Amino acid sequence: MRRIALAASFGFALMASSALAGDWVGFRGLSAGGASNDKGLPTKWSATENVVWKTELPGPGASSPVVTGDKVLVTCYRVNSDKVERILVCADRASGKILWSKSVPGARNEDPARGQLMSHGFASSTPVTDGEYVYVLFGKAGVVAFDLKGNELWKKSVGSGSAQMGWGSAASPVLYKNLVIVNAGAEAEAIIALNRSTGDEVWKAPADGLNGCWATPILVDIGDGKQDLVLNAPYEIWGLNPDTGKVRWYCDGIQGGTVCPTVVTKDGIVYAIGGGGGGTQGAAVAVKAGGKGDVNKTHVVWRNERVGSYVTSPVIVGDHLYWINNQNVAICLKLADGEVVYQERLAGGGGGGGSARPQPGGRPQPGGRPDGGFGGGFGGGRGGGGFGSQPYASVVAADGKIFAFMRQSEAVVLAAEPKFEILAKNKLDDDAGIFNATPAIHNGQLLVRSDKYLYCLGTK
Repeated sequence: MRRIALAASFGFALMASSALAGDWVGFRGLSAGGASNDKGLPTKWSATENVVWKTELPGPGASSPVVTGDKVLVTCYRVNSDKVERILVCADRASGKILWSKSVPGARNEDPARGQLMSHGFASSTPVTDGEYVYVLFGKAGVVAFDLKGNELWKKSVGSGSAQMGWGSAASPVLYKNLVIVNAGAEAEAIIALNRSTGDEVWKAPADGLNGCWATPILVDIGDGKQDLVLNAPYEIWGLNPDTGKVRWYCDGIQGGTVCPTVVTKDGIVYAIGGGGGGTQGAAVAVKAGGKGDVNKTHVVWRNERVGSYVTSPVIVGDHLYWINNQNVAICLKLADGEVVYQERLAGGGGGGGSARPQPGGRPQPGGRPDGGFGGGFGGGRGGGGFGSQPYASVVAADGKIFAFMRQSEAVVLAAEPKFEILAKNKLDDDAGIFNATPAIHNGQLLVRSDKYLYCLGTK
């Protein structure tokens, strides 16, 4: 057994959300699934075609935009004389005009602005909103709550630690009842729940080795009005009680010390992918939520150790699971049994680089918790080279299409069918910048950000 030990206290209060139906309120949408029922999304775009608006941002970032009502929210950062400043930007949904921006100074011990950290920077966590307030994880600067007029309501530190290799923070917060729950693996090697109204800590679930996890947890319905908080963690998949932070169930997951992809779910089944660093295949796992204790023999539906993804998360369309891995291979699996329907390389090579293999002393000890460091590195380097570079953005799906953005503004649109078909390859202007963020889908349009601009793509 390789379970990472967890412990927590608890408490909560109920708070209703006023986010509008159809809004894209957090990382990869309402349930982090990356799929939308919207119609009329564009298949083709360019610097001069199907660009509704383009807004220059006050700094780079890898966080995704979120939408609530008539507002788009996204985070950025600046580094001046080694001092980090993070910024929450609010733009008008119709025009892209920046309505307000609020700055939050970095912590005293921010990681140095160099090396692999600068492949994505200091603003990689996507905000989450309930339609009245917006909550952001700003790494060592803490979790910050704002109202939609830009007034800061509270700020709470969730730790001052550093992630493995100095790669920084990236997991995004989620909302549950009156809680803001964050995977503060980089900052505190813990999952932490804060009171949405006050920022007070409600529970904390520490786990040694969680500083190798950048996945965002999701909520999964398990019947009787209950939900599991499910996280794709190093070596295992966890189902936690979101009211207390205590482990309900666990099973073997991705066998490596670094995990980035967020799980997706359908009909109570959780699908996790990961691994794939240094040109390795990685793995995919399906497990039924709602179990108790070690569920390897009772709830694991299937495992496929021939496919995976180092950074990007998958999307479910119909009865199939789709993603593009760090080798720029488009993959489709059957949800029922994990059978590969297709694996097709996009034009150009794959961005390997680094190794996901843990170093000696890095694997979890039997019945205990993982200690020590892990090897690995993101492939593709800074910027990369179009389809030859490793994608950081995860795929999203709507209108019978799957949208995948590469780092150099190229994007591929695939048919959301269990048959490989490229519908279009698109590229924005040459000065568009680097695209690390997953797009948002809203009202038949795509909202996508680079390290320079925020774009609205679609029909005006």
